[in-house]
Amino acid sequence: MPGSRPGYVLKSSMQTIANKQIARKMPMEFSVESLEAPALTKAHLAELLFEQIGLNKRESKEMIDAFFELISECLIEGKDVKISGFGNFQIRTKAPRPGRNPRTGEAIPIGSRRVVTFHASHKLKDQIQGTSIGEPKIEAICTTGNIA
Repeated sequence: MPGSRPGYVLKSSMQTIANKQIARKMPMEFSVESLEAPALTKAHLAELLFEQIGLNKRESKEMIDAFFELISECLIEGKDVKISGFGNFQIRTKAPRPGRNPRTGEAIPIGSRRVVTFHASHKLKDQIQGTSIGEPKIEAICTTGNIA
């Protein structure tokens, strides 16, 4: 059922945003300079969608939640997530290793575990350095399936 998976909701919502922006012929500008907190939050992203795109607050929150749920599901399944113009999220399996309790000095084995790593794209790195200005393409790709 197309509406039951977050990826389909995300795709249709992103298309809705793109269509509204094309109809308005306005560039999509997201400014984080007005943030009161030092970090960009999901609530602030939803508020930006509400203010600048015209989605209602419920739709904005649902789209942000669906976006992060889709990324989380792909990572949990062990798939890489590639967002064009932004970067790649990958799952790495760390091998077991010996550890040490800092208080007692006792040797403690640390088991193997999976961790998420993020590698910024060259485009994002250039934008951060101020050497290139371009619009990142909103696209989410799981390694084994295209969700864009």
